[in-house]
Amino acid sequence: MEKNFKESRDSLTDRLRGGERSAAEQFVDEYYERIYLFMRGIGHSRQVSEDLTQETFLQAWYHISQLRDGKALNAWLYRIAGNVSRLYWRKNKGREPVSIEEVAMPENSEVKSDEIVHIEELNRLKDTVAGLPWKLRQTVVLHYMQHMTIAEAAEAAGVRQGTFKSRLNRALNILRKQFV
Repeated sequence: MEKNFKESRDSLTDRLRGGERSAAEQFVDEYYERIYLFMRGIGHSRQVSEDLTQETFLQAWYHISQLRDGKALNAWLYRIAGNVSRLYWRKNKGREPVSIEEVAMPENSEVKSDEIVHIEELNRLKDTVAGLPWKLRQTVVLHYMQHMTIAEAAEAAGVRQGTFKSRLNRALNILRKQFV
């Protein structure tokens, strides 16, 4: 199963390099939602996330010849997404990150107090993550929200694993201090 996935990823990369339209459609179908959720997770609004996701795929298509190894497709795409996001934040310095969407309160009027406390803590955690510096926020989102391993997330962020672990540690320390 794993071998078939690697072969299909390598094949997709080769087909993308060849300019095959169906490969581009497959590429977008497989990765669009993940990249959009990454953009939302690091604090962009819905509209900006959609725009930046599209920009990510345009940049990927434009630079597909730079991708040497099909195994690196996932990390390569996240690196482009991170660069697109970072460029957006530079151009829009005065704007604050948008809080990650709040969890909607259940319509059931018999909401238990434990559930309310849990929802409030979750919202506070999301707001705190959204307030982290960009590199630390990216680290938390890649590892915990995109469910990437340390190695995958480090490659996607374009840093060494030790650097990634250090950033993750700093981010978690900040989060812990906020919840003491």
